[in-house]
Amino acid sequence: MSVEPISPVVVRRPSSRLSRAFDWLRGTPAGLVPLALVVGLGAGLGAVAFRYLILWFTEFFSGHADYSGAGHAVNHLVPRLGMFFVVLAPVVGGLIYGPIVYRFAREARGHGVPEVMLAVAERGGRIAPQVAVVKALASALCIGSGGSVGREGPIVQIGSALGSSLGQLVRLPEKRLRLLVACGAAGGISATFNAPIAGVFFAMELILNDFGAESFGAVVLTSVTAAVIGRAVFGDAPFLHLPAFHLTSPAEFVTYVLLGVLAAVVGLGFVKILYGFEDLADRIWRGPEWLRPAVGGLLLGGVLLVLPQMYGVGYPVLAGAVEGHYVVWFLLVLLVGKVIATSLTISIGGSGGVFAPSLFLGAMAGSAFGLAAHAALPGLVGSAGAYGLVGMGAVFAATSQAPITAVIIIFELTGDYSIILPLMAAVAVATALSKRLSRDTIYTLKLRRRGIDILRGRSASLLETLTVAEAMQPVPAPLAHDAPLDDVLSRLAEGGDPAVPVVDAQGAYRGTISVRQAEAAARDNELDATAADLATAVPALSGAQTLASALSLLDNAEDDGLPVLADDGSELVGWLNHRQVLTRYRRQLADVAEDARSEPRKLGGFRVVGLTLDGNAGADADLAGRRISEVNWPPTTRVMAIRRDDATVPVTGDTVLENGDRLSVLVPAEHADDLGDLAPRPVVNV
Repeated sequence: MSVEPISPVVVRRPSSRLSRAFDWLRGTPAGLVPLALVVGLGAGLGAVAFRYLILWFTEFFSGHADYSGAGHAVNHLVPRLGMFFVVLAPVVGGLIYGPIVYRFAREARGHGVPEVMLAVAERGGRIAPQVAVVKALASALCIGSGGSVGREGPIVQIGSALGSSLGQLVRLPEKRLRLLVACGAAGGISATFNAPIAGVFFAMELILNDFGAESFGAVVLTSVTAAVIGRAVFGDAPFLHLPAFHLTSPAEFVTYVLLGVLAAVVGLGFVKILYGFEDLADRIWRGPEWLRPAVGGLLLGGVLLVLPQMYGVGYPVLAGAVEGHYVVWFLLVLLVGKVIATSLTISIGGSGGVFAPSLFLGAMAGSAFGLAAHAALPGLVGSAGAYGLVGMGAVFAATSQAPITAVIIIFELTGDYSIILPLMAAVAVATALSKRLSRDTIYTLKLRRRGIDILRGRSASLLETLTVAEAMQPVPAPLAHDAPLDDVLSRLAEGGDPAVPVVDAQGAYRGTISVRQAEAAARDNELDATAADLATAVPALSGAQTLASALSLLDNAEDDGLPVLADDGSELVGWLNHRQVLTRYRRQLADVAEDARSEPRKLGGFRVVGLTLDGNAGADADLAGRRISEVNWPPTTRVMAIRRDDATVPVTGDTVLENGDRLSVLVPAEHADDLGDLAPRPVVNV
């Protein structure tokens, strides 16, 4: 592909009135109000349009408004295929949305929320405007043709893209642009679930990670506006018609705690299997990415043929579970089937969310647990439906580690305050176990697998990214516990250390003696005192502690330095003082500065990215030997220069790439990550 000079563009200065209006929107607290209202209006209308789009595609592909509750019914549009039409529906759908996503917005693939979190955490809230349209179309096609995913993740990405587009149009600063992205996410959840409070906390807890007053007010305003739009179209009825809840006995809290444990196992198992399927699909698939959803759709169709309840979102099946329509063994079959169907849909390149599948799994696990508990303890355990409701919130909490959102969403779905206490108990247990066993959520894990750790990026200080083990120095020569005062004074004078550790005959740490303590003992004529008598217990550190937490202990300690102990708390492995913390901090600052110099440069929404074709398995191996024009570059991408063997190679569309080439590529910032997934351009025979 040839590189042409950019033609000059005449930029007209906006009118002073429009400029003043934009300045007011950008720089005043009151300016957030109209922006939040517009985003809420857009998110609400987007959610309505998205739901109707899913309904239309579902009726087209299956002949029913929601095929998951239709059993093995025949599609009246293709009666000759009988129930086997479900094998072909995902294939046809994949043939349509696969090329659309690949060509126009690859970030529309998958479940959506991680991309929004990444935009807020590392891209200043910038999301490509076309994402809203592509995500809506791709997800509606995927769900309508049988993809076993949810619509909440897509509507979060759609609403966020609308908020980002508005913010970029007004040229908002990054802080406010991030806030509008979160507003769009809140509006999407609010209008979809008819749950404005849950929308607010979803955005604040998962997307923005900020509960500031200004942020909270804007997100609330957007969420309420979107909810009003949704209720005007769909009415004020609950999103799901769920059974009434009651607590049989206070002793029943024990069973809800056990349900929280089960929910953590189910949630973490779902996350592990989901990404395991993705890894397997990546290893197996060798064809063009745009064809992957269609080919994988054959496997998904086979699952739907056996379990049609997995078709689409599956809310009728979820409601049937909590209403007590299924027996235990079938609930477990539905649980396993949903894990497989959702994991398969996402791994083949489908577009849809994992929010609804988490609720589905919770309903199945909770209802099965409730039926079993009621059979074992009929006088103590209430209805299985109550356990299904609580299981929904607990499994979502385990996958997302967002306990506030989990509690609020179930409360708003039921409108029953009496469920709050057992729900909070189960959610707290599920969240605690999830955090204990995994630092990542179902959303952040997708990013960390791509080398993006937004959890670390949210840390307030570099000290929170460094550990004691990275900064500590070797242990000062310790004193034996029976050393007399004279030896203690001599050791402190010779070593020049302000404090030294004391160990017993077995080498176990027994305390610390400072110069101040030894001098005080000498002044008081405590000549018979030993090191054990003078040693005092000071806070000990572990190698895994962050320097931020260690610094707070150092500030409160009287002595200059603290011991670092092994995991068992007995053996001394190091010593840390303020000097080591400062030295390591300065070194880290230097590393960060060096990284910043080597980061891809940002040029007005574009980045200059360096690529090296090293010939390893993957995209590099496929690109070597190809002309530049044969590579499926992201939209508006230009190869600016090629270095080969310390020489510059002329860049044209006919330039053939070779292993070892070093390319400088100008790419839109929102497509920079796509350069890691380059592939040859598909050959189309006409």
